[in-house]
Amino acid sequence: MDHFVTIRPVTEADTDKIVRWRNAPSVVEHFIYRTPLTAADHLNWLHNRVQTGEVAQFIITDEETGEDVGSVYLRDIDLTNQKCEYGIFIGEESCRGKGIGTAAAKLALQYAFETLGMNRVFLRVFADNPRAIKSYEKAGFRCEGTFRDDVIIDGKAYDMVFMGILKREWEQERG
Repeated sequence: MDHFVTIRPVTEADTDKIVRWRNAPSVVEHFIYRTPLTAADHLNWLHNRVQTGEVAQFIITDEETGEDVGSVYLRDIDLTNQKCEYGIFIGEESCRGKGIGTAAAKLALQYAFETLGMNRVFLRVFADNPRAIKSYEKAGFRCEGTFRDDVIIDGKAYDMVFMGILKREWEQERG
């Protein structure tokens, strides 16, 4: 059973929770870029990336509790090649493992394909994060390959799994 969530556009009023979530160690460990996020950084992102249309970012709300629990985004929106990169973080630890991420991914994909007119949505995920990979697969993403030693963080090399979904695949899955 899918968890019921909604997504709404991120606003300046969400800055404090975005900063808190994004800086939580359990979120940071799954990001390539681990520099602490400040309120000024988020507002800069909001004004220079989101409001320009380069990024579509949303707050995920758990409809069961009415609580905002994380964020989902489509970045590097390329209208020419009709593709963008997907990303998500569930900031509230108590809300992980409940299907919220999968449900939010499905809503973000609907937005990407129906509203933005994308043909392809892709993502990168650490190969040692099987829980996220399983969630992405449930949302319809397919593994496209592993880039070995793709990123170096604190002197350690990590493999990254690239996953993607095409509009026609998404349409077939929806019936």
